[in-house]
Amino acid sequence: MASSEMAGKPADPTTLVDIDALLSAYHDIVPDPADPTQRVAFGTSGHRGSSFRGAFNEAHILAITEAICRYRATKGYDGPLFIGRDTHALSEPATRTALEVLAAHGVNVRVDSADGFTPTPAVSHAIIVANRGRATNGTADKGHALADGIVVTPSHNPPDDGGFKYNPPNGGPADTDVTGWIQDEANRLLEGKGADGVAGIKRVPFERARAAAQPHDFTATYVADLANVIDMEAIRASRLKIGVDPMGGASVGYWPAIAEHYGLNLTVTNDKVDPRFGFMTYDWDGKIRMDPSSPSAMAGLIAHRDRFDVALGNDADADRHGVVTPTAGLLNPNHFLSAAIAYLFGGARTWGAEVGVGKTLVSSSMIDRVVADLGRRLVEVPVGFKWFVDGLVDGSIGFGGEESAGASFLRRDGSVWTTDKDGIIADLLACELTARTGRDPGVAYRELTARFGEPAYRRVDAPATPEQKAALGRLSPADVTASTLAGDPITAILTQAPGNDAPIGGLKVVTANGWFAARPSGTENVAKVYAESFRGEDHLARLLEEAQALVASVTGGSG
Repeated sequence: MASSEMAGKPADPTTLVDIDALLSAYHDIVPDPADPTQRVAFGTSGHRGSSFRGAFNEAHILAITEAICRYRATKGYDGPLFIGRDTHALSEPATRTALEVLAAHGVNVRVDSADGFTPTPAVSHAIIVANRGRATNGTADKGHALADGIVVTPSHNPPDDGGFKYNPPNGGPADTDVTGWIQDEANRLLEGKGADGVAGIKRVPFERARAAAQPHDFTATYVADLANVIDMEAIRASRLKIGVDPMGGASVGYWPAIAEHYGLNLTVTNDKVDPRFGFMTYDWDGKIRMDPSSPSAMAGLIAHRDRFDVALGNDADADRHGVVTPTAGLLNPNHFLSAAIAYLFGGARTWGAEVGVGKTLVSSSMIDRVVADLGRRLVEVPVGFKWFVDGLVDGSIGFGGEESAGASFLRRDGSVWTTDKDGIIADLLACELTARTGRDPGVAYRELTARFGEPAYRRVDAPATPEQKAALGRLSPADVTASTLAGDPITAILTQAPGNDAPIGGLKVVTANGWFAARPSGTENVAKVYAESFRGEDHLARLLEEAQALVASVTGGSG
């Protein structure tokens, strides 16, 4: 992935998105369901797109919300529906549209009491708390109303994107059986005519819809509960100098509340909220993207690394974390996950011996080595945080993490905290680790490499046609005839995840010293190839070269 010469530089004001035009397009452009790019498409985190491209418009939100109401009816969910939005420009009109449909259906909607922005983890937390002690396996429990939620966010995506995702009563990202049902019903409505289409969807005027919604203090309830998942007293007593950049996102009001509630020595380095995100530095490809795992997007906070003992970032809906330390700068997400797991399971928590560690199959195998050394069970799953939900709910997975800087973990007593990614508690865990051990996560990771070796990790995106992507998704171990990879015997060829036997939608090939994984992108015509070596950069380059050649040989691509 070649970097843009603009990467890490401040955004040029003349290139920022025209918010008025973006909002007009939301209402004015009618999507064409015959165009695949303009249909409702739920990826790993809901439906996303730009109103300019006919991919996120009022018709989409009307259809998706109506579909959610119908899905809730089929399941008997009649409890409160918690709805939150982030700071992207399209989140405001999409929330208004959703409220109009929800109110027309008489849904018991809960909105932020201060009409503020709401992080994804705060919505998940609210659902979990509301449903505590009730069955959340898909049916209403003995007449008790089950809560669920909607988060209006495209996460870290560029400013002209909107996003809309549904969280069922388990609090986590909806599984494919749920999103598939909602997606199909929404597209049927987009295709329908008259009363059978979008025009027939019931809605009430926004003022009535907003008045019918009940207030919920997301911030206060989330913040007050943090001491049950993080040792906040240890952080307070340490007087750590903490810096935070919410990156203009939904956590902007949460960090000051956390600092005040727990008496932390915390400075918000950037409290600006601007739907154009004009305060950002460009990401690696020259786009504005609020990715706290990207050195280019986090350049502003990294510049402050020596001012703080720990500096923290979040994306626009705060489901991703970013950790900057004086010793390491911005930690690679794999490095922080490894240090966090070693800390939590190395004595910081008293979770039972049966509690395992969850990772996605493209996360670093440093995690495998740490977990094996701890004598814990490793649960390796396909890409997507939804795979950790059940384990977090029943307490069998203590920590679930993915290489794209998403993680959540159990409360200190071993019960569920959130089942969606929580960038706020991941950031606070970096502070707890530093406060209680006297060294920051960057130092903690260096100690792990001294014990287990130092991996080199990289991802590349190779062009792939839809046909080649489909071929990649259909691979079986028998399609790989090679016996070695980068000079080492192949020890495993996986098309199903070891942790839950679920299809990975691609391929992973493993040796004693490295691995690669290849999977088709869900949104672009590329094959994503991940690789990691414990024998250095030269070996990693060889791994990637052979991986791309192997993928090309079995998909008919050019490599």
